[in-house]
Amino acid sequence: MSEFILSCESTVDLPYKRVADRNMPVLFYTYSVDGVEHIDDMGKDPQSLPNFYKMLDEGKMPSTSQVNVYRYCDFFEELLSKNKGDICHIAFGSGLTPSANNAKEAAQMMNEKYPDRRVEVIDTLCASSGYGLIVEAIADLKDEGKSIDELIDWAEENKGKVHHQFFSTDMKFFKRSGRVSGPVATVASILGICPIMHLDDTGHIIAYSKVRGKKAAIETTVKEMMAHAGSDYKGKCYISNSNCPDMAKETADAIAAAFPNIECVEIFEIGTIIASHCGPGTVAVFFMGDERKPD
Repeated sequence: MSEFILSCESTVDLPYKRVADRNMPVLFYTYSVDGVEHIDDMGKDPQSLPNFYKMLDEGKMPSTSQVNVYRYCDFFEELLSKNKGDICHIAFGSGLTPSANNAKEAAQMMNEKYPDRRVEVIDTLCASSGYGLIVEAIADLKDEGKSIDELIDWAEENKGKVHHQFFSTDMKFFKRSGRVSGPVATVASILGICPIMHLDDTGHIIAYSKVRGKKAAIETTVKEMMAHAGSDYKGKCYISNSNCPDMAKETADAIAAAFPNIECVEIFEIGTIIASHCGPGTVAVFFMGDERKPD
């Protein structure tokens, strides 16, 4: 089996140390506020997220952009120069950004430039800690000695089974980014309603239901997890939140109570890139289940 490394992107929304400890290089996204560029550093600087939310509190609006082909080329070329063997890059889902398609184009350019090396890109169709969930699963398979082709085959078979179930108490940022329609966001704000959202089979955000208040939102989230994973779920559950840790903890407690055989329930922070679009007050739950369906 040929030697290779795994790489990923900062939008996995896991602590940087957790990824670095697995010797996985990271391509860091950036966001801008008032023309100043900031790095989505996965908490390397413990003040990065507090500073980000402070800017939001001050009424500043961050902007993000896709990673272009040339930045991927630079990233891959540096990895090729510093490491032996091939690269399997696990990308943030194309349902939310064109970046994954740029990564594939860059990989093709690298494969032409270095015909004795191999760069492969997996479009996970996942986001935030759901993306982190599949990245860690793929890394586990690599640790078991699986080849690049076996990892790609597993990812293609299972990426649509990573469920992204989430709700938000503040729809302003979803509306601004266009990921939820203006009427849905406006009604939610006026009536104190929490839209219930998920990613469909193509990785796009779908607001498919609504409830009043966070308690009902948590109950609905648990019911949806039950419907897609079953009451005997023995896998992992990752929960990410944007500056609402208490609400995330309530959700984690409800899931732990509903799924007594669950392997683990872990809480993470939504990073600055995803939070630029969802704002504060979002809780997302990620788990393996049946195939995500089109909407």
